[in-house]
Amino acid sequence: MIILLIAAIIILIGADQLVKYWAVEKLEPVGNMDFIRIGDFEILDLTYVENTGAIFGSMAGQRWFLVGLTSLLIIAAAVFMFYIAKKSKFIAWVCALFVAGGIGNLIDRLRYGYVVDMFDIQLFDFAVFNVADICITVAEGFMIVYLLLEIKRDMAKKKAEKAAVEVKENE
Repeated sequence: MIILLIAAIIILIGADQLVKYWAVEKLEPVGNMDFIRIGDFEILDLTYVENTGAIFGSMAGQRWFLVGLTSLLIIAAAVFMFYIAKKSKFIAWVCALFVAGGIGNLIDRLRYGYVVDMFDIQLFDFAVFNVADICITVAEGFMIVYLLLEIKRDMAKKKAEKAAVEVKENE
């Protein structure tokens, strides 16, 4: 299991860095290009952006703080991934996605001083993002759904236990 998680992390980091390499080499000179269209309807463009901040450009210019924070979060997620792997494969995979995304963006911060972003949703005004951001966002989404389901399961269990106690008391 751990070998598969590590392999997935390496593959996702490689995909992220490959797309970013393409963006630096081919997209930066032109700045923007059409990507996904249905007729005249724009869905997704490729737009070269150098993000010196975090999500939605927050904390712009805080390179070393972001490097330190990202490093700590990656280490924590990796340690937790190894710890939880035998107990919950799902959470281990969620951690692997988070670690891969974090490392992908950390490489950029260390190499360039900013994160290279390129995916620009045209359906609505949204941040420009990259493959690493997708990994992190999917991991966070899965974690939220998992936690909500766990809360629901715990509430149902407590309700069943309470009902069982009430039945015993009424006998």
